Amino acid sequence: MAGLVPPAAPLRFTTRGIPEPSRRRALYELSEQGLLPVVPLPDCVPRVDLVKWRLPGASVLYGTFAGVRQDSGPASAGPGEVFFGINVAGRSVARQQRQEITIGPGDAAVIDPQGGAFAIARPQMCQLIGIRIPRHAVQLEAAGSGRPPLRLVPGRTAALQLLTRYLSSILDGSVPSSSALADAVVTHLTELIELSLCAAGAVPVPARDPGVRAARLDAIKADVDHHLTDRSLTIAALAARHGITPRYLHKLFEDEAMTYSRFVLDRRLDLAYRRLRHPRFADRTISSIAHDTGFGDLSYFNRAFRRRYSITPSDARQQAALSSWQRGGDE
Repeated sequence: MAGLVPPAAPLRFTTRGIPEPSRRRALYELSEQGLLPVVPLPDCVPRVDLVKWRLPGASVLYGTFAGVRQDSGPASAGPGEVFFGINVAGRSVARQQRQEITIGPGDAAVIDPQGGAFAIARPQMCQLIGIRIPRHAVQLEAAGSGRPPLRLVPGRTAALQLLTRYLSSILDGSVPSSSALADAVVTHLTELIELSLCAAGAVPVPARDPGVRAARLDAIKADVDHHLTDRSLTIAALAARHGITPRYLHKLFEDEAMTYSRFVLDRRLDLAYRRLRHPRFADRTISSIAHDTGFGDLSYFNRAFRRRYSITPSDARQQAALSSWQRGGDE
């Protein structure tokens, strides 16, 4: 655990808006300052759009890259760190000493810098999630003795798929606001990286591992939020997308003393409540808001809304209108 060190503000960079002749110089300067681990490839126009999270005990770089190369340098993984890079989309080529691997869509590469200088070329557009963690945080030897310092984790690996979904879900939001939340994220990342190295398509993810269960549940919750307005959202479809059984999905929610149905209902009621109070939806009927937030039965929506908020949907809309009028009168 990283203790009480708070997470730093994210670093954001894009080449959009930078004239092409100036992009190369900008990337070299950021690399020399130890801020970004990419430099332009020869005879390529670099295109970069990224965000870098700097957490206590890990850093996460994600975004799109083309015409660039990541290699050993001040902004890349040092001798005491391991680099774990996931190609969410696109292809890239990684080299270390005399070894070379191609990283396809969904695959990941792990690089131990103790094996020597390395480089990852991304001439064409790639979507990447790159993680740097202390070498001592993962048991690289757990994947087998004699393994090379540069290795491929196939995209079919169950633990890698879970790691990718977990990262995609949290990176859509904000950097963790406290050291406790940041520590939890780093713990999940470390456990899933180690499991990805151990599993690599041969060993199933241990379902009882608490870190894995928590990360899987976070990814499922993000998926629910993404499909919240879809009334065809079913537990069977959700479980299939995450490669688990409906029974196991139910058990994940039971870990938090919550049912799947209750979670979905609460999320949909929250969305309906926000829309009822938002001026942008003032011309929409209550029935249309209920329908658009996933409710097929207006009577059921009204009953559930009143149980949750102790007021009717009409009351919620009237209270919002009154508050808006009072604010206007005070100005």
